[in-house]
Amino acid sequence: KKKKPKLLNKFDKTIKAELDAAEKLRKKGKVEEALRAFEALVNQYPQSPRARYGKAQSEDDLAEKMRSNEMLQQAINTYDEVVSLPNVPSDLIKLSLKREADRQQFLGRMRGSLLTLQKLVQLFPSETSFKNDLGVGYLLIGDNSNAKKVYEEVLSLAPNDGFAKVHYGFILKAENKIAESIPYLQEGLESGDPGTDDGRFYFHLGDALQRMGDKEAYKWYELGYQRGHFASVWQRSLYNVKGLRAQPWWTARETGYTELVKALEKNWKLIRDEGLAVMDKKRSLFLPEDENLREKGDWSQFTLWQQGRKNENACKSVPKTCALLERFPEATGCRRGQIKYSIMHPGTHVWPHTGPTNCRLRMHLGLVIPKEGCRIRCAQENREWEEGKVLIFDDSFEHEVWQDAESYRLIFIVDVWHPELTAQQRRTLPAI
Repeated sequence: KKKKPKLLNKFDKTIKAELDAAEKLRKKGKVEEALRAFEALVNQYPQSPRARYGKAQSEDDLAEKMRSNEMLQQAINTYDEVVSLPNVPSDLIKLSLKREADRQQFLGRMRGSLLTLQKLVQLFPSETSFKNDLGVGYLLIGDNSNAKKVYEEVLSLAPNDGFAKVHYGFILKAENKIAESIPYLQEGLESGDPGTDDGRFYFHLGDALQRMGDKEAYKWYELGYQRGHFASVWQRSLYNVKGLRAQPWWTARETGYTELVKALEKNWKLIRDEGLAVMDKKRSLFLPEDENLREKGDWSQFTLWQQGRKNENACKSVPKTCALLERFPEATGCRRGQIKYSIMHPGTHVWPHTGPTNCRLRMHLGLVIPKEGCRIRCAQENREWEEGKVLIFDDSFEHEVWQDAESYRLIFIVDVWHPELTAQQRRTLPAI
């Protein structure tokens, strides 16, 4: 049974009735009254940690009610004040700092949150849960090396801590230490510890096993699906809108974007020739694929639109192609996609992988396609590209690419919003 936190010091026990009356108002949702009551107590008893904490909680509640970041910042400041008072019970310090860090993260103040978490760890060095939170704080600012040190420390103190294991495995996989990451991710998930049942860990464990050629991957994908993290075993995107039609391959008619497909197929030679001219330039504008999706080979891309934003410089090199696309906001305005040329050289294999969201469909226009040796699999069906023809698939389904031809393959990739998204969703969905 969880022990009830001790929130009252000696002095606060003498004003318990007044504190309880103010807290009762807060619990009943009378936020403004509760805040006034706690403010009166703070004015009367400035050394009372519990009154100050109640004031912070009331400000926190009011910030949520008013949707006010300014009020939330006030709550953060008050949580911080609690800790600086004399004779604060340690349980109250923990609650105040933990909530302060959480609210700072909510406001996007990641570095401030990190300082708060560091303070918690310094004050309570034996509590591994605070170290675990600090590790997440480092991950949120992209500081994997400090996060790694934190989780190594946790695992030296508590070798069976599932939360630390999944996060440590996650970091190892990001470092491309695929085989090493597997036992940590697997044991962490098997622990069932709070915070381990997260779609990302099923995703990365399955991916690591696939890269090692281990069919166990699909067992974990199946489990991730059963736990509600994936739409299906094959469709494993993590940023989704529920209820969208889900199928690996689409026809132009099914998408409703027939005008765009016609324009791409009619102008494929123009798009191809501008792409080839860019390829022939001395200073290559094609950049190597950088998401660690290749097992081997040479695969580069030249991006014109990213997250619905046009790359003006890139478009100067292929002006006719960009002018053509400007007519199709379903593509240029797709903030969850890209528009780009993609060149893949012989001897390239792209691991089975899944796009991040079910909110887009991906069009591939064949520009330079060798006679044989190039194919793409989406879910359980393989297809091949043809010059001047568009293939359409949903890249939130697992897909894999082989380039075993004698010469390079050049295609043009156009992402479009999933046709079932409303105009409101297209305007408001955050970019990916």
